[in-house]
Amino acid sequence: MASASVEILAFLLVVSGWVLVSSTLPTDYWKVSSIDGTVITTATFWSNLWKTCVTDSTGVSNCKDFPSMLALDGYIQACRGLMIAAVCLGFFGSVFALIGMKCTKVGGSDQTKAKIACFAGVIFILSGLSSLTGCSLYAHRITSEFFDPTFIAQKYELGAALFIGWAGASLCIIGGSIFCFSIAENKPTPRMVYAYNKSASVMSTRTKAYSADFKTSKIPPKHFDKNAYV
Repeated sequence: MASASVEILAFLLVVSGWVLVSSTLPTDYWKVSSIDGTVITTATFWSNLWKTCVTDSTGVSNCKDFPSMLALDGYIQACRGLMIAAVCLGFFGSVFALIGMKCTKVGGSDQTKAKIACFAGVIFILSGLSSLTGCSLYAHRITSEFFDPTFIAQKYELGAALFIGWAGASLCIIGGSIFCFSIAENKPTPRMVYAYNKSASVMSTRTKAYSADFKTSKIPPKHFDKNAYV
């Protein structure tokens, strides 16, 4: 029962992490324009993996989609691939986790379900690592441009999508690790092997009882002389 409860907790963690990772793809604010050194902010520039936008002081936003995938910067293409891979891995991991959990009726024996649950945990760990790598790569580009004194273009700060992606990746890795440890709890206990003693089996129970009574008896043995039977 305890193992099933742990698996349910792990499933809730990985599903929550997968939902957070999936929500980062349509999120607008991957990077937001910095207001460091400005007195009056008349417009806010922000961007994500699919478009770049500007919002004026009246709240009206004008967006421009990236024209060509091949013309994009390499880090944006890498982040797109990593985040899409994280979402796909999380989906298949959820399916395998449902099959491998003890509270479900599919998947076969307990040992087979434990192996499936462990496999689902590995998939979720890979999903979390993909999301973690994609968000970290994007954040590294932002921070390197922000602290570069020779960079004279518009500088940006970390957006909310990056923190959501990091949180989702952490939940996927933690929940996936719990699923991987579940296979150790379902290993069969080794059977005790008893050696077969042939000489002991020949002796009857009555003989054993008589021998035990004779050994524990404190009555001294009787001595008969040579004319006892005459």
